Amino acid sequence: QVQVEESGGGLVQAGDSVMLSCVVSGRRTFDKYAMGWFRQVPGKEREERECVATINYSGDTTYYTDSVKGRFTISRDNAKNTVYLQMTYLITADPAVFSCGVSPLGRTTTAVYIDWGRGPQVTVSS
Repeated sequence: QVQVEESGGGLVQAGDSVMLSCVVSGRRTFDKYAMGWFRQVPGKEREERECVATINYSGDTTYYTDSVKGRFTISRDNAKNTVYLQMTYLITADPAVFSCGVSPLGRTTTAVYIDWGRGPQVTVSS
């Protein structure tokens, strides 16, 4: 059984940094899958999550949505079955529930992700 567990997040101040981690267990070929971080902003349903960043299986190709470019960094450690999202210069528009997903394709639509975590809440105070 595959399990996806995120950690990190919480209440931070605008301008602060926070790192999210996502550990995938039960999937022996983690290094054959792309990973993505998505966020569910307040007022939106879980099905309306936005793709924040993706990373391919080897870690050498990444994607970022425009609003986080230059502020967020996605990375992975295949030896630890873990993907990270380093978030810097957080702004009041960033608060959301962040979740990570496992995908054989690594695109920006939730439909191609096969495993999900429930995600930590990130709240940004001004």
